[in-house]
Amino acid sequence: MQIHADLSKRAVVDSSSLDWIASPMAGVERRMLERDGAEVARATSLVRYAPDSSFSAHRHDLGEEFLVLEGVFSDETGDFHKGMYVRNPPGSTHVPSSAPGGIILVKLRQMAPDDDTYVRVNTTDASAWQDGREGEAILPLFASPHEQVDMLQWTGACAFRPVSLPGGAEYFV
Repeated sequence: MQIHADLSKRAVVDSSSLDWIASPMAGVERRMLERDGAEVARATSLVRYAPDSSFSAHRHDLGEEFLVLEGVFSDETGDFHKGMYVRNPPGSTHVPSSAPGGIILVKLRQMAPDDDTYVRVNTTDASAWQDGREGEAILPLFASPHEQVDMLQWTGACAFRPVSLPGGAEYFV
């Protein structure tokens, strides 16, 4: 399956207009924003867990990262509430679930094979945010020579000059 799979081309997706698609596990549905592959794929998706739903144990050969947008997402390492950013490196395994239900933004199979960094950031912690350009606050989530992941907050009055992004950029608004 290919959905916006050519990352050299610009794509704009209104996620609220997409249908929720059932996953192989009961109570777990996805809105696929970007995908290149079958069930095991490089993918960016919104994933919705119904209350008391779970996904079977699985390995992330090229890693996963997610941001909890609603509810609680859990695995054997803990409970991640709304606003938690989690990065599990290549080779990591887990058994995800959600007792109350929840929605996450998840990216799969997009890390360098030698990345071994686990990251846990509470994005609701105001002390972690930094001043950026005028009208902008930045929360650094992860950085490596190949990738930079930040959360941005912009005021309604901010305006920025064009910036060159030779490797491209991905925004979830």
